[in-house]
Amino acid sequence: MMTNPTGRLTQGQFSFLPNLSDAEISLQIECGLRKGYAWSVEYTDDPHPRNTFWEMFGMPMFDLRDAAGVMLELHNCRKTFPHHYIRLMAFDSTRGVESIAMSFIVNRPPVEPGFGLQRQEGPGRTLRYTVAPYATAKPEGERY
Repeated sequence: MMTNPTGRLTQGQFSFLPNLSDAEISLQIECGLRKGYAWSVEYTDDPHPRNTFWEMFGMPMFDLRDAAGVMLELHNCRKTFPHHYIRLMAFDSTRGVESIAMSFIVNRPPVEPGFGLQRQEGPGRTLRYTVAPYATAKPEGERY
């Protein structure tokens, strides 16, 4: 069994810090907006590190100029999915970049079950390792 020493999912920026307050989240959004980033809100109940495509909540906010709009979308997502992981993604549409510039988790389930390390023995004494989230032991919708 593999354990996470922080006891938390560590994906994106700020993942080793305590949870950000709404005021701190708003400041990060404002910083991204000043750089011209477009924001989106995403959620999941399967936080596997290779699960990079979370469900999008609402549409990406390309024309937004105020953090209040992103915060409103975030509050609606928290209300709809209170026991899911929720993250904010900032997209930089600058020609040549066109990629995610910021990503950080803004909501976590009350209990984060963690991951297990599964070993599989193969031919010639080879070993393969797989990381599996304990959360997926239950069906989708019953995980938290």
